[in-house]
Amino acid sequence: MRIWSCATWLVPLSGLLLTTPAALAGTTVQYNKDYVEDAIKAPEFAIDDKMAVLDTVLAGLPDKVTVYPTEGYFYFSFHHKGIKYGGNLRFDIADRDKGVLHFNYFKDFTLWQRDESGFSAELGKKDGVNLTKAGNLLYDLEYKGKKVQFQMADLSKVKPPAGAIQPGETYIGPIFDESAIRFFLIFNQSQKTFHYVLDETIPVADQFDMSEVSDRITIGIRTGYAFYDDRFANRKILVGINQYNTSINNYLDGPFDQLPDNFIVGDTLKNAILAASPDRAGQIDRFGNSPDGETRYLIAPYMQYEEQSELGTIADCAATEKLPVYYACFSFAEAPGDDQAEDPNADPNAAADPNAADSVKAADDKAESVKDPAAKPAK
Repeated sequence: MRIWSCATWLVPLSGLLLTTPAALAGTTVQYNKDYVEDAIKAPEFAIDDKMAVLDTVLAGLPDKVTVYPTEGYFYFSFHHKGIKYGGNLRFDIADRDKGVLHFNYFKDFTLWQRDESGFSAELGKKDGVNLTKAGNLLYDLEYKGKKVQFQMADLSKVKPPAGAIQPGETYIGPIFDESAIRFFLIFNQSQKTFHYVLDETIPVADQFDMSEVSDRITIGIRTGYAFYDDRFANRKILVGINQYNTSINNYLDGPFDQLPDNFIVGDTLKNAILAASPDRAGQIDRFGNSPDGETRYLIAPYMQYEEQSELGTIADCAATEKLPVYYACFSFAEAPGDDQAEDPNADPNAAADPNAADSVKAADDKAESVKDPAAKPAK
């Protein structure tokens, strides 16, 4: 889940898009010379000097930027001694109004290395960092005289179109993923499963090829996201993400870590989680976080595929199953023939990744954790 970029300076990636693609003007061209020059540039600070890194990140920003991902992550990347680092400033709904800024950076994951050490901190006035609320979803951040205003993407008026939510389903809220794809998060009460439905009320920031397994499954050329064209409703359900993107923890690893925190009404999400996993009663808050804030309920029902042929499991199930069991086909753990589906205690919303737990680190500021979506590198 990142926006791929060859830019090698500190890139305010979350500020690359306005609320809708139609608001953009011009084309940004990325040059190899910039990549080369940044990679060979002499370092201007020690990599373990967190405040120097923060100073550098803020110095490259204009006076006001937009934070698009709906869990409040503002991603960036930079090179230091030839190594690319990814990181983020997080404006967590749990404590941003208390003046807490979560800051995190780490070596960018690749297919050949996954250094899980990193640098993270919860910053506030004690560190000379002043974070104050300036309006609805609007925050002023000031450090060493540099002041930047961060506007959280306001999706409060975004509503699913007619037919996108079916009888027996609960709408949880809108999602803006760091992949630049928007979704509607819904919960199927009958099958006790979550689904990510593609938001097509705006132009989708991708183009799609027909899959080799079904004319109802299309795959994003840029994102690798696989969508199933629902047989019973006018909507596309996210059914797969490419495992390559998960393995390097990038912008395209799925929307599980960009839930609609700012737009969840009351206990809507909590009630859905408890319906799916009653054993969590008394163990989660309304966002699905554990009492200590260290873990968050994982909502990742889609398949992690390597080859398109693997999506055939979903296509075969959806082509033959009838309502309401049909919708269980899109929660991969429930797909017929899947070993997890045969376990009556299996979590129907668990990711197909055998290394994935049913809960993950909630804060993107703990880069040292493998299962922490916070460790998302900024691509």
